[in-house]
Amino acid sequence: MNKKSPLIAILLIFLLLRESYAMSTNKFATDCLFSSISGVITQNGVPVVGATLKRSASKAHTSGEIVDEVTTDDKGYFSMPALYERNVIARVLPMEFAISQKIVLTYNGNEYDMWTGVKRKREENAEANGAPLIVQCDLTNERKLKQVNGNPIFSICTWGAEEDAALDIPPPEPDDE
Repeated sequence: MNKKSPLIAILLIFLLLRESYAMSTNKFATDCLFSSISGVITQNGVPVVGATLKRSASKAHTSGEIVDEVTTDDKGYFSMPALYERNVIARVLPMEFAISQKIVLTYNGNEYDMWTGVKRKREENAEANGAPLIVQCDLTNERKLKQVNGNPIFSICTWGAEEDAALDIPPPEPDDE
């Protein structure tokens, strides 16, 4: 074995770590786990005042989750900032990005699953095709599936993002055994 091989390996590891650190100090080394979201909550068209929204997003490559809360104002309005996580490992090693997202709304002692989804793109506003995520939610709405930019989302809310085209996949053929 060449005596220079371990030295070259150490030098390459050092350069890789140095580059990873440099990337971790800027926005390009962060992943958006849940985009900033704002909107109005209503029930039968009447603003829902004082409702608590508890948002959670799984961390990208570690166990645990990030959680925050907000309360609707006297017009049913709420606003939550984007949730980010530094992720140097994903810049070095190829990994799939899949973050579970959830918003549970509590109002008058009742809980509503306002948003349940999987974020599959690292960029902010991937849930709305790059536009700001501004929603209209009515507690009487049924949860519906909306797939935007590869992100499947079940929600009682609507927002201006165009849904992905439906895939035309025929059902499997029955086995002839």
